[in-house]
Amino acid sequence: MPDGSPRTVRADARFGQGFLTDTWYLAALDRDLKPGRPIHMDLLGEPVVLGRSPGGQLFALRDVCPHRAAPLSAGAFHRDAFGVESIACPYHGWRFRADGACSAIPSLTADQTMDVARIRVRRYPIVESQGLIFVWVGGAPEGEPDHPPPTFPGVVGGAPKLVDRMVFDAHIDQAVVGLMDPAHGPYVHRQWWWRTAASMHDKEKRFEPREAGFAMVRHAPSSNSRAYAILGGRPETEIVFRLPGLRWEHVTVGKRQVLSLTGLTPLDAHRTQVSQIVWSDHPALGLLKPVVGVMARTFLRQDAHMVELQNQGLKHDPTLLWIDDADRQAKWYQALKREWAASRREGRPFENPVKPATLRWRS
Repeated sequence: MPDGSPRTVRADARFGQGFLTDTWYLAALDRDLKPGRPIHMDLLGEPVVLGRSPGGQLFALRDVCPHRAAPLSAGAFHRDAFGVESIACPYHGWRFRADGACSAIPSLTADQTMDVARIRVRRYPIVESQGLIFVWVGGAPEGEPDHPPPTFPGVVGGAPKLVDRMVFDAHIDQAVVGLMDPAHGPYVHRQWWWRTAASMHDKEKRFEPREAGFAMVRHAPSSNSRAYAILGGRPETEIVFRLPGLRWEHVTVGKRQVLSLTGLTPLDAHRTQVSQIVWSDHPALGLLKPVVGVMARTFLRQDAHMVELQNQGLKHDPTLLWIDDADRQAKWYQALKREWAASRREGRPFENPVKPATLRWRS
């Protein structure tokens, strides 16, 4: 039967079918990268050193020195007589520029000729945008970005009002599907200030395709979503998902705005970093910042606990049952992933497989 049928359908919905490449991943906030203080992170199972040189240049390199495999993130920065900055391996001082090329091997004597620039570590394109750090992971080591990282509406009010991060013990697929699931709220997030057991009712929302994803088009929040009441007025919200793992909710109340961005970053096949970042110029978010922080952290930890419970069943490699309409967004995600991978493999433009639809569920 066609997608959209209300009957239960069997779906090959196993998690962990691989990572997308040729795309931007949220890696950090700009404030995480202090000049002269590199940091290590795992990204798609690969070790990466991120940093900002003392002179302010951003860089992202494979965090393994090709000499004796020491992590470059444990090293220090160096500036040569020409002002060129590099990071030096802590073991033998081999120095690597932001482009990944080796600039010096200190143990070489003056009469030992060696083209050290031929020695390279993998470079990852890195950009700073709206106070966020994005790293491009190409399908090939020499791949260069063919599109910019996403920009988000509602980045207002200066620095974020809230930043909360934690690692889920899950593949990014599992984390994304849980993030976009519309029906778990009354069970996983049951609080007096959000949902109660008696507050469930039918929902009907319109969706449309967006760049590399889809959106729940702007609408008034459901009457049983109590937390919106702190904003006063007549809030309207739009919720957008974009590959590889970005979901944002943009709320407007007159001229005031709230943007809640959730970024999923795959550390490896079994761990995904979840970053929750909120910006706003609404006075309520300033006055109630501690309360909002507790609410957001509670939500995130409830989701993490459910992932832990879900893992108990997933270890048995079950076939999962996904139903319409509540699970349609999960199906769209799988279709978007397949199309992204196919378009890159075949060297053609991405064609969004999502079609406009009105979905109904009860929560």
